[in-house]
Amino acid sequence: MKLLKTLFILPLILLAFSAAAIELDQAKDQGLVGEQTDGYLGIIKEAQGVQELVQEINAKRKSKYEQLARQNNIKLEQVEALAGKKAIEKTQAGHYVLLSGSWVKK
Repeated sequence: MKLLKTLFILPLILLAFSAAAIELDQAKDQGLVGEQTDGYLGIIKEAQGVQELVQEINAKRKSKYEQLARQNNIKLEQVEALAGKKAIEKTQAGHYVLLSGSWVKK
């Protein structure tokens, strides 16, 4: 019975993450948010729901970064910097990144 509940709930959880990903992609496409060198999202332009979206995603990222730092016995700042570098490298053309204090369209 427990397994059956888990199998039913799992797709709902995955759907919730997919919905957040769509919102993030839309926000990036519209130039509302961008990637920063510290591994977190930044707000470029205020719009309805953007601040909440950024806070939610950044909280999830920080939790994951803290976990990775503990597992690898390194400082959180090291994980954040590496994640920021990778996020900027993976940013699609047309999306924004924060470089030297200025938002730049990649």
